[in-house]
Amino acid sequence: MANGFSAEERAAMKQRAEELQAMKGLKGSAKLQKENEACLEAIEKLEGADRAIAERVHVIVLEEAPHLNPKTYYGFPAYAKDGKVVVFYQPASKFKTRYGTVSFDETAQLDDGPMWPVSFVVLEVTPDVEQSLRDLVRRAAPAA
Repeated sequence: MANGFSAEERAAMKQRAEELQAMKGLKGSAKLQKENEACLEAIEKLEGADRAIAERVHVIVLEEAPHLNPKTYYGFPAYAKDGKVVVFYQPASKFKTRYGTVSFDETAQLDDGPMWPVSFVVLEVTPDVEQSLRDLVRRAAPAA
C-alpha cells in the first residue's frame, strides 16, 4: 500500500466510476428510482452486523429525513439532498476494518464551533444508538 492505493481502495474507486456511468443520461424520477435500487442492492449484499446496521440506518434516514434520496457512494449506502451526499454507512467489510461507520459529508449541517465529529463507529444499533443516530440525521438534514 505504500506505493499507492490498496486493492480495496482501487475497487471502491472503480465502483464509484461505475455508479456515475450507470446514472449517465438519467434524470428526474428515473434517476431517483435507479439510485434507490442501487442503495437497496448495496445493503442486500452486506452480511452480518454490516447488513443489520445498514438496514437500520436506512430506516432511520427514511423516517427522520424523508426528503433525502437513497443512492450509493463508492458502493456505500448513502442519502443525498439535491444530489449531494449528506450521510452514508461505510461497512467494516468494505475495507476490512474493525468497525463500520455512519459518516456525514460536508453538506451535513452538524457545524458546532471550530470542531465537530462527522463520523461515528457503530458496532450495533441499540436503542440508545438508534436515538443518537436519529438526532444526528435530523440535525444534519433539516427538512426546511
